Amino acid sequence: MELITGVIRGCVLHPASFSRDADGVLVMTEKMLRFISIPQRTPDKRPASERRTDFGEIYQKYQSSAASQQASRCSQCGIPFCQVHCPLGNNIPDWLRLTAEGRLEEAYQISSATNTFPEICGRICPQDRLCEGNCVIEKGFESITIGAIERYLTDTAFEQGWVTLIRPRKKLPQSIGIIGSGPAGLAAAEALLRYGYAVHVYDRHDRAGGLLIYGIPGFKLDKSVVTRRTDWLSDGGVIFHLGHDIGGTESFAALRARHDAILIATGVYRPRDISVPGVGLSGIVPALDYLIASNRKGLGDKVPEFEAGALNAAGKRVVVVGGGDTAMDCVRTAIRQGASSVTCLYRRDRANMPGSAREVANAEDEGVTFSWLAVPEAFLGGDCVRAVRAQRTRLCLADSSGRQTIEPVPGSSFNLEADLVVKALGFDAEDLPTAFGQPELGLTRWGTLRVDTHSFATTLPDTYAAGDIVRGASLVVWAIKDGRDAAEAIHRRFHYQDTRAPGLATAAE
Repeated sequence: MELITGVIRGCVLHPASFSRDADGVLVMTEKMLRFISIPQRTPDKRPASERRTDFGEIYQKYQSSAASQQASRCSQCGIPFCQVHCPLGNNIPDWLRLTAEGRLEEAYQISSATNTFPEICGRICPQDRLCEGNCVIEKGFESITIGAIERYLTDTAFEQGWVTLIRPRKKLPQSIGIIGSGPAGLAAAEALLRYGYAVHVYDRHDRAGGLLIYGIPGFKLDKSVVTRRTDWLSDGGVIFHLGHDIGGTESFAALRARHDAILIATGVYRPRDISVPGVGLSGIVPALDYLIASNRKGLGDKVPEFEAGALNAAGKRVVVVGGGDTAMDCVRTAIRQGASSVTCLYRRDRANMPGSAREVANAEDEGVTFSWLAVPEAFLGGDCVRAVRAQRTRLCLADSSGRQTIEPVPGSSFNLEADLVVKALGFDAEDLPTAFGQPELGLTRWGTLRVDTHSFATTLPDTYAAGDIVRGASLVVWAIKDGRDAAEAIHRRFHYQDTRAPGLATAAE
């Protein structure tokens, strides 16, 4: 039998993996490598006309047979690029094979061994840029639906009672305080709890979860999924102190005195702005303010800014400036709030958009208009914004980062009518040394906390930092990795007396 080549980049499938049925059709003889005979199928997606009316998740759950069938499409390649390109290094081929064989509890154990929140990453990770986007199966056969299977495994594990509470072998005497209950803080809390430390998590909000609760819309991540996980941590022994504004109502120095070590995992929330005429007009709002108001409303909170209409898109012509995942969250939220029109204004083209291609496609399905290669030139109006004057751009040579630069096209200005403009231009770090009253906290030139790259130690003794406050605004999966790695570094400090750890951040950025 001829060798089967080409469908897996750089691989050759052995003839023993195939046989011919009674009709002479080539079929697989193993449980895996069935991508040739079984097409890719994502979980069913609710129709756009239905999902644009509510904030429910848009994807249905796989049935067990469908999950196993889709997992069996995995090629089990020798060098799993999906794993290589996962920030957490998840053992994806292993749990795909176990899923294909119907060994779901074992598959979940493998999945959760490297990932603190598989059910969350399966919902919100940009798999098209990470694991699935680097699957070795060639286009035409399409990649494995890794994210959907990952989500299915953990949801099933919770339903079946396979997710048990953390019970460390012994209790350690040290107490660790974590500032911030976002993905980095929660990942660190879970890891430290497993080591046996007393873990206290402090957050200024009234719910744990950080951006998972307040920043990501429900149509991507239902809030019950986050509260299920934080409740699990709480039941396991993590103590949450909510409504604690460290540096505000409570001093950072007092917190340090209370614990043997502190981990700062506050994230970055200061919105970047744009310097054009009219930017101060009423009706021009930062993306996070807009998303927090929407999420709080969905959680049943009273939100005065939403009720008054300042952060409510209902009946308005909305323009969102930006091209990342936050911008996609904003445009899709505006659709669900009943905006009369929603336009995304982005300075580059579709191919160079930093947001997930899957999210862009979902936004288009739901009625969002994209104005590519355009930047705001001015915001027009009296007291309130009434239009965005934009200018066309063109792509030029790449800069030192390898990304194409842009330049304006002379005489290409045009107006977009707008009653609400949302600025989704990214985030910078707040001035934590000032906020915490700790000028000794060292910063990088980007304003993030400076840490030792091996120990995650800041310039304050026994004070560590992880997540976006160190890395800058990034993906949830990177925050999870940083939180887990920082927890390991803290454990080295106390369990192995790692002398690199206490307050030895170097001058290198």
